[in-house]
Amino acid sequence: MYSPRRRIPANRAFERHVAGVDYGELDRSAGYAIRRAQIVMYEDFERELGPLRITPPRYSSLTLIARNPGLSQSELAELVGVGRSAMVAMIHLFEAEGWVRREGSPEDSRANSLRVTAKGQEVLDEAVRRHMALEKEWTAALTSAELRTLIALLDKVGGTIEDAAEPPRRRRKGNARA
Repeated sequence: MYSPRRRIPANRAFERHVAGVDYGELDRSAGYAIRRAQIVMYEDFERELGPLRITPPRYSSLTLIARNPGLSQSELAELVGVGRSAMVAMIHLFEAEGWVRREGSPEDSRANSLRVTAKGQEVLDEAVRRHMALEKEWTAALTSAELRTLIALLDKVGGTIEDAAEPPRRRRKGNARA
């Protein structure tokens, strides 16, 4: 029976195909392959880190706050790629859990700087342990060199996408280039 979101055991090679389904051009689509891998990884992440109340955006945010004490909410929202209102809600949750505290920024009285609490660091340490165990499972079939290459290639593709998304710069009158 066809099950589009069936869980593939970590010890098996990634299967992009379900028997009897014609995938057509998707077989040649990097985006499709990345998305299928992301679905499996997200489901694993939720299973392992969900009990800690850690989602991928929360994991990224907590990691960035811990590694960059004093980061502002606006800076964090930009780094994680979420809207400011979503970040406000996330920081409220972090504060309610006792993981993060906000302090007034000495540089900007309108901004808050963020710091991880001892409790937040404990949760993050356990989340990192679980996440790294998942990373080891996900990349078990790759050599160290292949993993470095995969990450470099994904960064390269991501950079190309970001470059294409930027609006073309308009030239000012009288400032034409030869």
